Amino acid sequence: MPAAVQPILVTPDVDRLHAFYRDLLGAEQVERYPEDGAVFFVELRIGDAGLGIVANTDVETGTPGRVLLSVAVDAVDDVLRRVEPLGGTAPGEPNDMPWGQRVAHIKDPDGNAVNLTQAI
Repeated sequence: MPAAVQPILVTPDVDRLHAFYRDLLGAEQVERYPEDGAVFFVELRIGDAGLGIVANTDVETGTPGRVLLSVAVDAVDDVLRRVEPLGGTAPGEPNDMPWGQRVAHIKDPDGNAVNLTQAI
């Protein structure tokens, strides 16, 4: 049986996405390949979860795919205020959902869809 699932984002600018997730969510780099020179892959740790970022200069950004990253945070409103200054977009205000979560829909600098969620 698989032990874990790790989402991996493909981007023409690994450093930009790395900085976005580091500064927005406190993501810590746990792996980088190669260690020196132009980066091809970084693995980030966000809480107990891993997020990979892979370089590919041919990939087009701006149109999100069919994958949505959902990230549980302590305070959606606080994190949401940092999205746009860090290069992401936040098209609306958070909403309190009937299943007991406060949710904000954002996009990272590449246009990947991300939900910020908070238990209420």
